[in-house]
Amino acid sequence: MDDKLVKATANNGEVRIIAAITTELVNEGVKIHKCSATAAAALGRMLTAGSIMGSMLKSDKDSLTLKISGGGEAKGVVVTSYEDAHVKGYIGNPNVELPANEKGKLDVGGAIGKNGNLAVIRDMGLKEPYVGQVPIYTGEIGDDLAYYFTVSEQTPSAVGVGVLVNTDLSIKAAGGFIIQMMPGASELTADLVTYRLQEIPSITSLIEKGMTVEEILEFIFEGMDLKILDSMHPTYRCDCSRERVERVLMSIGKKDLQNIYDDGKTEELKCEFCNKSYEFTHEDIGRILKAASR
Repeated sequence: MDDKLVKATANNGEVRIIAAITTELVNEGVKIHKCSATAAAALGRMLTAGSIMGSMLKSDKDSLTLKISGGGEAKGVVVTSYEDAHVKGYIGNPNVELPANEKGKLDVGGAIGKNGNLAVIRDMGLKEPYVGQVPIYTGEIGDDLAYYFTVSEQTPSAVGVGVLVNTDLSIKAAGGFIIQMMPGASELTADLVTYRLQEIPSITSLIEKGMTVEEILEFIFEGMDLKILDSMHPTYRCDCSRERVERVLMSIGKKDLQNIYDDGKTEELKCEFCNKSYEFTHEDIGRILKAASR
């Protein structure tokens, strides 16, 4: 089934919903980074959440970066997303593998760790990006984002993100949702949504059954005046280029560039998001040094 993200409302607009199936997107990211099963689940949940949150941005010039780092063996996960729901990301240690947790599931919380923060960085093209940060709540990612929205943005939210990993480490199912109570929503509506979310199977088991994202929302919000407003195609896409990598080199400062140039060796820089390598010869470094000195 193709990946799809939909935006919807329920109960006369009291509830805002964004939900997505991201199986192909997560598969792409996991393949690029050659992830173990636990790393695949951690990176996949973050990519899914990033894609959904990216789709909330107002302009195609804006970007959003999610970072979670809790001192665990995963060594942090970073994801950057955009208004058209495309994302890129990486995990510090793609080989992290832990025994299953007490529920028999992949131990994402253990891999992330709880000793640290979840940060949400919105770059709106202003001088300074907006940074919201909360301490890690469980390390399971969905709970941490729900905590972030409730504490940092004062928007009571339910966040569910899930990834099912096949034995060959490909992705069987991935997806998620962010459900938010709009200002003025009644407590009765909030209670009803909370009750329904407690009663439903995990989103990945619904995706695995072959349900579309619309069918999943119709199942959760049955009889609650669900209205689908918009849909888009979430993808994994890295927009790195030689020019961008050159700008990074330029930004390290003349002194360090001069040291690299004096070494006389070819420099190889790798994009963290897609593992593409860029080679810069001694002559290239000289040219960049000249440009930086202007």
